[in-house]
Amino acid sequence: ITKAGCGRARVRRVVVAVAGFGILMMCMAWMDRWMDGWIIRSMGCGAAKNDHFGDGSVCSASAALLSGYDLTRPDCNVTPNIASRLGRNLHLLPDHPLCTVKNVIYDYWTSSLPANGDDDDGGAPSFALHDEFSPIVPTIENFDSLLIPPDHVSRSASDTYYLDPSTALRTHTSAHQTTLLRRGLDRFLVTGDVYRRDEIDASHYPVFHQTEGVRMFTDDELVAAGVDVASEEDKRTHVERDLKAGLEGMARALFGDVEMRWVDEYFPFTDPSFELEIHFRGEWMEVLGCGVVHREIVRNVGRGNQTGWAFGLGLERLAMVLFDVPDIRLFWTEDERFHEQFRGRGIDVTFAPYSKYPACYKDISFWTSSASSSSSAADDGDSSEDDDSTASTTTNAFHENDFYELVRDVGGDLIERVELLDDFTHPETGRTSHCYRVSYRSMDRSLTNDEIDALQERVRDGAELNLGVELR
Repeated sequence: ITKAGCGRARVRRVVVAVAGFGILMMCMAWMDRWMDGWIIRSMGCGAAKNDHFGDGSVCSASAALLSGYDLTRPDCNVTPNIASRLGRNLHLLPDHPLCTVKNVIYDYWTSSLPANGDDDDGGAPSFALHDEFSPIVPTIENFDSLLIPPDHVSRSASDTYYLDPSTALRTHTSAHQTTLLRRGLDRFLVTGDVYRRDEIDASHYPVFHQTEGVRMFTDDELVAAGVDVASEEDKRTHVERDLKAGLEGMARALFGDVEMRWVDEYFPFTDPSFELEIHFRGEWMEVLGCGVVHREIVRNVGRGNQTGWAFGLGLERLAMVLFDVPDIRLFWTEDERFHEQFRGRGIDVTFAPYSKYPACYKDISFWTSSASSSSSAADDGDSSEDDDSTASTTTNAFHENDFYELVRDVGGDLIERVELLDDFTHPETGRTSHCYRVSYRSMDRSLTNDEIDALQERVRDGAELNLGVELR
């Protein structure tokens, strides 16, 4: 009996030792996975779980672009959710609706002008096409080179994503304009993802895609068109006429035979400047902004008195209207029920919603920490800046874009809309109270109250910790 008892005790000790070793190995494996996740998050690939995010290859692309940048530095306001979008390149995905619209635009312009040169092979392409530029750009190229004033609101950290004081995520594809002009290019089209901090609703997203077009005229081209090259007014008139005729043709290639009108506008980088509007499905809709390239920009890139035009447009805006896409988040989905509707069909598609899952609403109220709060008058078309081409990401005043960014980083693409329900200024303290409603809705599944409660609690904690507000 004693020997048997001792044997059983030894067996128990061995079992305990083996079990302990197994637990230790499990803990070590968990730590390895946690460290891997931490490294990825620090490189910008740790966005909050959402139903419209890609696989590991996306994180690899994002990490490669962000290599060498420290997302934890205090003057960097690029969140993991935003960092994870770098490298997605929706405009390069075959049959993606954004790529389809881009291709229609490219085909129109490359077929509307003869190739440059007289070589037997047709010479150089009529327009140089660039889809490959990194969205990480110097602030000088994004703002200063385009004559955007130092005090322009879009240069503030509440509107622009900064990696450091002199480097940003481009706010428009115009950030590459002066670089290509310095290279000597006369005709080019540039498409890419652009980034702006903005409100949250069905038509706004912090990442969208633009196409920029530029054409500069040589003296030989102007003389052939009967223009007096000694007259700046004649040159400008011809360029303006050519610009409007070309863009009206592009609009017809996209929307058919629609009524159009031109509206005078102001952009820092063109003079004069215009917006093209079309009457489509019973409503007037802005299509793009454009104008004659500002003379100072032309001189600054070493091209003397040459003249030319430029335009810029948002692909999402056009695609939502063309295809009846009701929510801008759908462009980021990987649900086959969305993508199968566009495969091989060009622009002759009307999107058929495949489901509408219920929304979940959560409200949050808080006092801001100062007597004044700022709000962004976000403009769909341009970009701009703060002091001497840099911007600080810290401010004492509450800015609603900072709150939107916090909500997006917590909820990802589960966030459908954030709306201000009420604001109130206390007559004695001067403090302002805001009440926001956050609408959560998945495109692909029903959400549970438990998961949304957990996300909303993170929003509340983050607002109090990072925005300096006092929850009510």
